[in-house]
Amino acid sequence: MGESGQVVLVPGSGDVTPHFEDRGMRFSHDNEVISASYYSVHMDASHGGNIFAEQSATSRVGHLRFTFTGTTSPWVLLEASRASVMGSADPSNVTFPHGSVAIDPSAREITGTNAERQDFIIGPNPAPGFCAYFVARFSEPAMEWGTASVGDGALQPNITSAEGKQVAGYVKFKEDVTTVDVRIGVSFISVDQARKNLETEIPDGMTLEETARSTREAWAEKLDRIEIQGANDTDKEIFYTGVYHALQYPYEQSEDGQYYSGYDDTVHEGESYTGYSIWDTFRAAWAWQILLAPERIDDMVQSMLQDYKEGGWLPMWKNIVETNIMIGTHADSLVAEAVLKGFTGFDADLAWEAVHKDATVPPTDDWTISYYDREENVGYEVRAGLTSVYATEGWVANDIHSESASRTLDYSYDDYAVSVLASALNKPADAEFFHNRSMVSPFTIFNAGTGFMEARNVSGAWAGQDEGWTEGDMWAYTFDVVHDVPRLIALRGGNASFVAFLDEHFDGGHNDQTNEPSHHIPYLYSLAGAASRTQERVRSIAAANYNATVNGLSGNEDCGQMSAWYLFSALGFYPVNPVSGEYIVGSPFFDYISFSLPSAARPLVISAPGASSGKPYVTAVTIDGVPLSAPIIRHEQIANGADIEFEMSATPASWGSETLKNTTRNVRDEL
Repeated sequence: MGESGQVVLVPGSGDVTPHFEDRGMRFSHDNEVISASYYSVHMDASHGGNIFAEQSATSRVGHLRFTFTGTTSPWVLLEASRASVMGSADPSNVTFPHGSVAIDPSAREITGTNAERQDFIIGPNPAPGFCAYFVARFSEPAMEWGTASVGDGALQPNITSAEGKQVAGYVKFKEDVTTVDVRIGVSFISVDQARKNLETEIPDGMTLEETARSTREAWAEKLDRIEIQGANDTDKEIFYTGVYHALQYPYEQSEDGQYYSGYDDTVHEGESYTGYSIWDTFRAAWAWQILLAPERIDDMVQSMLQDYKEGGWLPMWKNIVETNIMIGTHADSLVAEAVLKGFTGFDADLAWEAVHKDATVPPTDDWTISYYDREENVGYEVRAGLTSVYATEGWVANDIHSESASRTLDYSYDDYAVSVLASALNKPADAEFFHNRSMVSPFTIFNAGTGFMEARNVSGAWAGQDEGWTEGDMWAYTFDVVHDVPRLIALRGGNASFVAFLDEHFDGGHNDQTNEPSHHIPYLYSLAGAASRTQERVRSIAAANYNATVNGLSGNEDCGQMSAWYLFSALGFYPVNPVSGEYIVGSPFFDYISFSLPSAARPLVISAPGASSGKPYVTAVTIDGVPLSAPIIRHEQIANGADIEFEMSATPASWGSETLKNTTRNVRDEL
């Protein structure tokens, strides 16, 4: 996900050094303080002395404070535009976005613009009027000021405005100034709106401590809803960091009840969000936000519907506008899950119109454009391959489209989501059509001769076991029919054979937790009568892929999905099929969790005595005193709060594990 319209702020002392390579300062990670609401670091000033930098922020305003010790001529530089490398394969592929700065010494402000949008080379929406605006306001008066060229480091003293490529502005302070407070309001609408955001969110007189406290309280409102017992400090650090990560995206694009839309290059009234990594987050991050941040769900769905109205399609991977990153139209799943779980604060008729279009209208030149990931100069990717030949034959043709096998399976799941939405909106004919298509399509690429999913060409010929995959392979994707696991099990020879296949997958090192297609796989044991194997595998995956170091995740966070897997797994259940309204039981990590759901009448309390002290296996589960006969929890059983009681054991139990009754297996050492 490329950056958009950033403003870079740099403190320094002595001579002003705008050139990037010249302005760096040494620091040690030992001298950093990092939290969700505050950051600080000590840096060695390039001309001697020390600069202590502190930072906090609200949604649209950054708040910084620099303390200069043993330095001369303190200054602050704001970089409005810079050289922008497009992609990582060729570092010489550089563009120079337009920027501007204006310095008003009497107001103690530097204002400006930055038109950089790193994703402009991909996606169908040019967003020609996109620009970010900023207002930086300083606590101290400037004694000197000017503009600068970031490219060659040249200064233009006493000049109060400049525009073009690699533009910056700077202010210098009196020698005896030791502390400078800077607040930076940003906007996608105008400089005036950036100033209004600044004055609304961090008004004059508000200290950095007050900003940090306000931001900390906002995070605490969510994090403090979850109480854990039986966890050590490291466990808590992993868990609460995961909560923090899982709530960062999508982020607010609207400001003061209005937003800039790059789809039609217009400012609209309403709430808007961006940063939708939906191919990742539909799996569990959305379900987590439904539980912990339900007050935002209606607006998030309505935001997607506004994208549809203004751009013609629901977002796939929105970063200001559509980027065509990844595959599938999984906004269908987000909308269906929201409706299934009782959210009504958006236009349901418009939602159906948008989702139905995803499922029935192909992209431009569907027979001739591959729509490979991040392909440039193409229109909306949406369901590339819908007419070639998914809608008629059931699979996406590998000799026409990239990632064809993954697309086939993703589209079939999306069809299932469309059928769920149609049922909820009382559209039985549509529900039947899309349900039937969702049940047929995935198995058109099941190669009975090999027992694996495999891409197919237009002719129907198999394309090869290594063809057509997205962040996975035939191992991961053969298990990717989350909406019809029973038929998948049957095709693999029944429960016992399927369990053996899962064992082969894990024992052979094929599971890849760093990429999302593997996230649900350990929970499939429970759906094949081998719940104790799910309990083993989930614990093992968590231990191997999550820790409290700077490399605490084995893979990309992907806008919260990696953490959402851990969070649900720690609770003891996971949404394998997000639009089913079901969670599959795993193994809770801790003895006790109390989860104060924002919209529930009582907490969700999960008791699992011994879970954190050598008892990873589940022998029984009750919800409000009612025993579960199968390892499945319905959303409505917990949505308004509940008491879930797990009975735990140090050895594998028979509960949910009928398939394993006649088999033996050693408990894994890592448990």
